[in-house]
Amino acid sequence: MPSVEFHFDFGSPNAYLSHLVIPAIEARTGIKFTYVPILLGGVFKATNNVSPAVSLQGIKNKPEYAQIETQRFLQAHGITAYERNPHFPVNTLHIMRGAVYAQQQDYFARYIDEVYRHMWAEPKKMDEPEVIEAALQASGLPAADILAGSQDPEVKQALISSTEASVQKGTFGSPTFYVDEEIYFGKDKLRDVEEAITRRE
Repeated sequence: MPSVEFHFDFGSPNAYLSHLVIPAIEARTGIKFTYVPILLGGVFKATNNVSPAVSLQGIKNKPEYAQIETQRFLQAHGITAYERNPHFPVNTLHIMRGAVYAQQQDYFARYIDEVYRHMWAEPKKMDEPEVIEAALQASGLPAADILAGSQDPEVKQALISSTEASVQKGTFGSPTFYVDEEIYFGKDKLRDVEEAITRRE
C-alpha cells in the first residue's frame, strides 16, 4: 500500500481547502493521509520562495484569476465553510508548534480540524497567544497544555527538523503531497494524488 503524506501549514488557505477534500479521497481509496507539520516561513527561507500574496503583487489579471480558480474549487467540492482571514498573513509559529505537540497526544486530528476552522472558517488572528488560548478552549481542547507544550525545546526542534526534512524531500510550499516519494504541489493536484494512490494499490 502506498504511503501518502500531506505537508501542511495552517497559514495556507489552499492547504485548508485540501484538508477539507482529503477525507473523501481517503474514503474512496482506503488510504489514510499522514499529516506532516511544517513551518511555511522556514520553507520559504530555505528555498528562496515567497507566498502568492507577495509574488502576485503588481501583476495584472493573475490575482483575479487565482480567485476565480478558488471559487471553482469551492463549487466543485461543495465547500461553504471558508472565509478569507482578514488578518492574513498570520504568523503560524505557535500553532504549528502546537500541532507538533498534539501529534504526541490523542487529539492531533481534532486539533488540526479546530485550528483550521479558527483560521479559515471562523477567521481569527491566530498568532496571538490569548486568541489561540481562547480558540482552543472554545474547541474543548486542553489549551494550557498545548500552549505550554509548544514552548518545549524538543517540540520546537521537532518542527525545525520536520521542515528541514520536508525541504530536503522537495517541498517549496504548501500544500505539498507525497505518494511514496513522488511529489505533488497544490490543491489542484489532488486528483493526480488520488490517481497515483489508485495505481499503487
